[in-house]
Amino acid sequence: MKKKNVYITMSSIFALSVALFATISFFNLEGNVRPMLAAVDQSGPPQYSQSFYGDFNEPLSKPMDVARIGEFVYVSDTSNRQIQVFDQAGTAIFKFGENGTEEGQFQFPYGIAGNAEGEIYVADLYNGNISIFDSKGKFIRYFEEKSEEKAIASPGGLRIYDEQLYVTDIKANKLFVFTLDGEKIMEIGGPGAEEGQFIAPNAVTVDREKQIYVTDSGNNRVQVFDQNGKFIRIINGSQDGKGSPLFVNPRGVAVDSQGVVYIVSNQSHNIYAYTPDGTEAFVLGGMGTDNGKLYLPNGLFIDNRDTLYVTDTINQRVSVYY
Repeated sequence: MKKKNVYITMSSIFALSVALFATISFFNLEGNVRPMLAAVDQSGPPQYSQSFYGDFNEPLSKPMDVARIGEFVYVSDTSNRQIQVFDQAGTAIFKFGENGTEEGQFQFPYGIAGNAEGEIYVADLYNGNISIFDSKGKFIRYFEEKSEEKAIASPGGLRIYDEQLYVTDIKANKLFVFTLDGEKIMEIGGPGAEEGQFIAPNAVTVDREKQIYVTDSGNNRVQVFDQNGKFIRIINGSQDGKGSPLFVNPRGVAVDSQGVVYIVSNQSHNIYAYTPDGTEAFVLGGMGTDNGKLYLPNGLFIDNRDTLYVTDTINQRVSVYY
């Protein structure tokens, strides 16, 4: 009888252990344990986690931008003229778009952003428009400007903050800000190398203080403006932004919950991070094909859990850090 009781007890312990392991594994696959990372020291740099490569039959080809919108991660799969969509475990779920100039088609899909309703905005650099889709990839409409003369000609980077759409126009060398109804609020820039001017601005982001960051790619710098478009400062890797630039063709830019600014230096294959006071905090990447390495990175997005997504164009993947 004692042996039987011991056997029953051991069996119960084993069953509970298996159930516990299965529960942990399930939640890990679903990505629901990441908030536990808040207990980890956040003072160090993000660590490489995984890579997204795309559909097995049609992997990513020249991924240019990335954004987590709702529970999905959307990537502009530019050479394939489409958007690939992933769950947060990196599994390709579906894709939408094809080559062309009609509704729902792309020639050069680039910037991606999402509004509060989960609608997806995609900038097409060559078609010169911004298409809006539902979360499943169904075309809804084009973004329409409420003005007689259309401002946007070659949209690049997109971000939506506080019901406002921020758009870099690469050929016009400007940043435009619109309401989501199409009213133009302001424009910043124009061609040149002076403060407040751009050469091929590629990406834009906004921090919690509503400061606007624009990657001024042709001038190898990031320019920062207040919410009214007034120039504040330059970030280029040198002290106070006044020396020779460290960046080579900066592209993506993002700001995390601690105010740390992340900047993609495309042709040096790095991501530079700066504290709010302008001090270099750390560098991610470096040229290579191994996990955590980058080869001509471009787009950059940080979600509400400070997970970092980077489009790695030559390696044809999205690298994820947290």
